[in-house]
Amino acid sequence: MTGGLPDIARRMNAMNAELHANEIELPPLGAHLVTHRAGYSHHGIYVGNGRVIHYSGFCTTLRRGPVEEVSLARFAGAHPVVVSDETNARYVGREAVQRARSRIGENRYRLLTNNCEHFCTWCLDGVGRSEQVRACMKHPTIAMRAITGMCRALIAASAKRTLRAACARRARGETPCNACVA
Repeated sequence: MTGGLPDIARRMNAMNAELHANEIELPPLGAHLVTHRAGYSHHGIYVGNGRVIHYSGFCTTLRRGPVEEVSLARFAGAHPVVVSDETNARYVGREAVQRARSRIGENRYRLLTNNCEHFCTWCLDGVGRSEQVRACMKHPTIAMRAITGMCRALIAASAKRTLRAACARRARGETPCNACVA
């Protein structure tokens, strides 16, 4: 089945393998990490030991998610990760990490006023701001690309969850669904 759930899963696994192969060195403690996705960018703070704190927002579901600590690979979600240049940051290193940790569990995500980029700029500068939101407000075409990208990401995440559930049913010996038959 071309373009179906098994095909999506194969492509996601290949992208994850490529991500791990390209991990040469870990970012510095307190680094502002960015993954560029289709139409938008996702932001997090590197806290050491291959871990990132980010506002999960609408990363994987239509329900908003809290500030959480995840692996670098999970944060990246098969996308390349870059370190944002924050040479003028007020808080760096352990101080930035401490600020990020202080908000773990917070669940007040708001796309326009309290998103993952707002979180990172607050951790580093003490003031939450989002250049993505500013650009979207100024240029409607950028906003449409961002909305389209987020919709695609949510659909892909939903397909991945559906595939995992189907494969779990198959592993338990229940009637396999078409998604598991390759």
